[in-house]
Amino acid sequence: MTFYLLLLYYKIRKGKSMGIFTRFFNKLQDPIEKNNDSKKEKAANSFQSEWEPISAFIPADEVDYQTVSLIATAIAAEDHPNRQFVVKKILQRNPESLRVSLIAASIAAGESTDCQLTVKRIYKKK
Repeated sequence: MTFYLLLLYYKIRKGKSMGIFTRFFNKLQDPIEKNNDSKKEKAANSFQSEWEPISAFIPADEVDYQTVSLIATAIAAEDHPNRQFVVKKILQRNPESLRVSLIAASIAAGESTDCQLTVKRIYKKK
């Protein structure tokens, strides 16, 4: 018990520990950190098994491709008329994600009216 008190006193007094003590205690702390990491991994795996993410954007309908790409290239070509533009991917807002974020932001804004909220991720129970 005296050994531990001496180490603690030395850290407080000098602001750093001796190299021997540091090497000894770092070896003892590694298994504890590995144990904590395994607990975090188990918690993450259980979270992923119970919940699935809802994406904010989904692929757009093929019917809208021509209209959207025409508008997007017209806007982009305004600044650079001599360049060629290729639209690679067209996405639209996920209606389910939009509805959930609107409801959540409305409920949260009811508590504090003068704040701005951003929904980062939405998960759905499997």
